Amino acid sequence: MEHPWLFLVKFCEMLGPGPAHFAHEYPHVLYTWLVMLFLIAMGILGGKSIKMIPGKAQNFYEVVVSGIEEFMVDVTGEEGRWLLPLSATIFIFIFVGNLTGMVPTCFPPTADLNTTLGCALIVVIFTHIIGVKYHGAAYIKHFLGPVWWMVPIIFPIELIGHFARILSLTFRLFGNMMGHELVLTILFGLAGAFFAPLPIMALGVFVALVQAFVFFLLSIMYFTGAMEHAH
Repeated sequence: MEHPWLFLVKFCEMLGPGPAHFAHEYPHVLYTWLVMLFLIAMGILGGKSIKMIPGKAQNFYEVVVSGIEEFMVDVTGEEGRWLLPLSATIFIFIFVGNLTGMVPTCFPPTADLNTTLGCALIVVIFTHIIGVKYHGAAYIKHFLGPVWWMVPIIFPIELIGHFARILSLTFRLFGNMMGHELVLTILFGLAGAFFAPLPIMALGVFVALVQAFVFFLLSIMYFTGAMEHAH
């Protein structure tokens, strides 16, 4: 989808032909960096404002982080509490990345297949790292089924299922965010940049939250499955 005006792309055009070419080819990379810088800055500001008597900002951060942690522990159990940094980062990055599309002249990096594929690969690869960490070589039993004579059937099915996880995480997030971008682009073109897109933009905030939550929920479910013993 061609975007008529993205401020980071225009900024790179002023820097020369090299940055301009990169910006036109990979706008999702630029806006991924923007989201990362925003989150890093918010983290630094949040860390500096920690006090015994919390202010408004500290209360907000504590509610967000504790809410994510409590929900995750409800799914994974106490044993999965150490997964909070990665799980919370995935949720917050995807949510903020989704919301970037609500800002005029910005492009949500999660509306690009490369970004969603990168997030999906992190989740699936780390799932297997967890499995090896908890079970060692015995983790292979997760792929072999309950009895030895079913191995030729179960093993290919399990491989396909784990590969399908990558496709599912990738295309679900990408499809929803790209679809929202297309709808907004059409409405901007047909009815102007103000009143007509507002209901869709309001719905887009809800979609951004739901898609981030679904990705987060599936991730911690995969992590939990890797920690459990094979049956």
